[in-house]
Parts: sequence; structure tokens; C-alpha cells
Amino acid sequence: MPSFPFQIAARDGAARTGTLTTRRGDIRTPAFMPVGTAATVKAMMPESVAETGADILLGNTYHLMLRPGAERIDRLGGLHRFMNWDRPILTDSGGFQVMSLASLRKLTEDGVTFASHIDGSRHHLTPERSMEIQRLLGSDIVMAFDECPALPATDDQVAASMRLSMRWAQRSRDAFGDRSGHALFGIMQGGINRELREESAEALRSIGFDGYAIGGLAVGEGQAAMFDVLDYAPGLLPDDQPRYLMGVGKPDDIVGAVQRGVDMMDCVLPSRSGRTGQAWTARGQVNIKNARHADDPRPLDESCTCPACSRYSRAYLHHVFRAGEMISGMLLTWHNLHYYQQLMAGLRGAIAGARLDDFVAVFHAEREKGDIPPL
Repeated sequence: MPSFPFQIAARDGAARTGTLTTRRGDIRTPAFMPVGTAATVKAMMPESVAETGADILLGNTYHLMLRPGAERIDRLGGLHRFMNWDRPILTDSGGFQVMSLASLRKLTEDGVTFASHIDGSRHHLTPERSMEIQRLLGSDIVMAFDECPALPATDDQVAASMRLSMRWAQRSRDAFGDRSGHALFGIMQGGINRELREESAEALRSIGFDGYAIGGLAVGEGQAAMFDVLDYAPGLLPDDQPRYLMGVGKPDDIVGAVQRGVDMMDCVLPSRSGRTGQAWTARGQVNIKNARHADDPRPLDESCTCPACSRYSRAYLHHVFRAGEMISGMLLTWHNLHYYQQLMAGLRGAIAGARLDDFVAVFHAEREKGDIPPL
């Protein structure tokens, strides 16, 4: 029986809405998980992240392993206490860095040896060590250790990588053991090759996990290719367990993924965009650094209730970004996270009301309008 009960409340086509019940609180699905790489969502207080509507955060095994260290976090009471977040936390396995830091790594059957991007020190990460680190962190949802090749890659390269990941998935399952109150998710790989995705899904189902992730997408293949995979990949995984699409994404990526049966997503985009002067709204993306906003007394989005929109003008947001003030990243990140969580709430309501197609049509129609005209 899965560690965390997953109750699907309603369906609309392939989309589902429901609740993943954990000891630290319910996760309403479809769910977007803000990324707290180094035990913080950049430019946000934890209570502010909660106010946006987030039920769960993501932490990063690789970065926390290097600084401040998993053993130190454990001595200090675990990641939840350390970062003052009492809701669920999912930690990735470090596997993505196997790809993104390829120039600093040595990959073998046993695991990966990294040169730290911080000080060059050497670290060996295996499925067993990844499970140990995530246990020390105290994360509620633990990800199996995997290897993800950057696309484009040959089918032979993707196949070899996927099969290594499946062997590591079994080792992750064995090392995780029986941990009441904690869940382990396996990660499907296989690039954009359906046969390899099917092979990976079969291997994961035979091992048995509490939930299943779709990995190896949003790594350079483009949205059309990603959606082609998502047209079938969620259906290869158990219907009664959560499906997590890793590293996605832009609002239209999220809407398309939910339509295809995805329950959970994460991405650095809303927080990273906020720090670089980019805001996401129902009418698309707004670049607050543009001169057109300098004398604009209107809010960023008049329908938004976040602090950036309800208390400040576009002119002010433009000014503090241009002046390099920290409040710029704080306000725009809050807005972006609020927008993402409102989008998820809208998707959940639309699925529950069997009106997802109408919701999606309005979503795309609003985005096509573009930003409000300049004054």
C-alpha cells in the first residue's frame, strides 16, 4: 500500500484532480511545487510562499549535500525545521545534476563522482547515498536516483541511460527500505522514444513505488515533442498513484501537461523570472524593465490580489528593478508564484466542474491578447 493515500476526486478527459494525503498536510492536485534549491525559495519568506497557496516545496539533494551538508541539517532537526517550512517537502535525487554538471562528473555503474561547483571538492553520489542524504534531510517525498541524458541524443544513448536508471531505481528502492510517513517515487526515462518509455514504465511498475515521475523532458526537446510523449506516457503509469512531471514549466506547458494526466510539477521559472524583471500574467509575460512602464500608475495585473499588484504600480516596479533594489525580486517573485498557484486552483476547479476544455480555451485566448496597451 502506498505511504501516502492518493484520492482522485474528479476526472475530465485524461486530467484528474484529487488529494495526496501526507502527515504534514494535504497536497491538492494538480499541484505546482515552488523550488527551494538551497533550503529557501529565493527572495521569499516561507510564510509568504504558503500564502501564495503552495502545499509543497522542492529541495535539492545535490546542493544541500554540498552546502550546508545533509548531516548538519539532520543535527539541526531536519530540513523542515531548518528552513521553517512545516508543510510537505519533496527532494530531488541529485540525478539532474548528473546531466547539467556533466563537465564536472565521472559516471560509472556504481554512481557519479562530482567535482563541486563551489570549491572543486570531490563527492561520490550513488543511489544508496542519495537515499541516505534524503533521509537525513527528512523529506516527505524522496526521488529515486537516476541519470538523464541531455537531448538530442541517439536512441542507443537514451536506452543505455534509461536502463542504468532502472538498475539504480531498484537500488534506490532497496536502500529506501520501509519508512513509514515517507514516500519514494520512481522516475521514468526514455527520451522521446515510446518503446523505451514503455520499457522504463514496466521496470518501475515491477519494482513498485509510491508515485511515479516522468523525467527526461523539458531538457531541450521542445514543447511539441514533450506533448507528444505526454500523450501516452502518463497512461503507462499506475492510474491510482500520483504522476509527477519534473522541471516543468511555463504556464502553457503546465496546462498542456495537466490536460494529459499529470498531477504534480515543479520549476524554477516563476522565481527566476521574478529576479530578472519578468512577470507572468493571464495575458502573458510582462517585462517590467521596459521603458513603457516608467510612468504607468496601473497595477501589473488589475485582477491579481498579490502584494505587487494590490499595493504597487508598474512605475514603482519598473523603478526598483532599474535601481537594483531587492524589493523588486521579492515582489515579482511573490506575484509569479501567486499567479502559478491561481492557475493550479483554476485547473483544479475546472476539472472538478467538468469544464476543462472551456478553461483552457479562455486561458489561451487571454494570452493571445498580450499585455495591456501602453498609456
